[in-house]
Amino acid sequence: MTGFRCILSVAALLAFSVPASAQVSCQTIGNQTYCSNGQNFQQFGNTTYDNQGNSWQQFGNQTYGSDGSVYQQFGNTTYDNQGNSWQRFGNQTYGSNGTSCQQIGNQLFCN
Repeated sequence: MTGFRCILSVAALLAFSVPASAQVSCQTIGNQTYCSNGQNFQQFGNTTYDNQGNSWQQFGNQTYGSDGSVYQQFGNTTYDNQGNSWQRFGNQTYGSNGTSCQQIGNQLFCN
């Protein structure tokens, strides 16, 4: 997974505060990602911005959010500074908060 994919995956998992029954899908075209919930992301270098005023900056295995969130990736697991974690197995990502996402090509599906 590239740096942008890592940032986007973490951002997507956190940004999709939707009920368990709801689903969100995203599609990446170039440096832009468009999501079915209206949230969009743009990547410039090691920084990702969304259309809601948030940003995430990646340095090595750490990602820093503009809201004070911090994420660390070790192998296939990402941890944040709020006690949450996400594990990636192939094209599937599972969050300790019950969130799951599946990446198919340039699309990301979360529920």
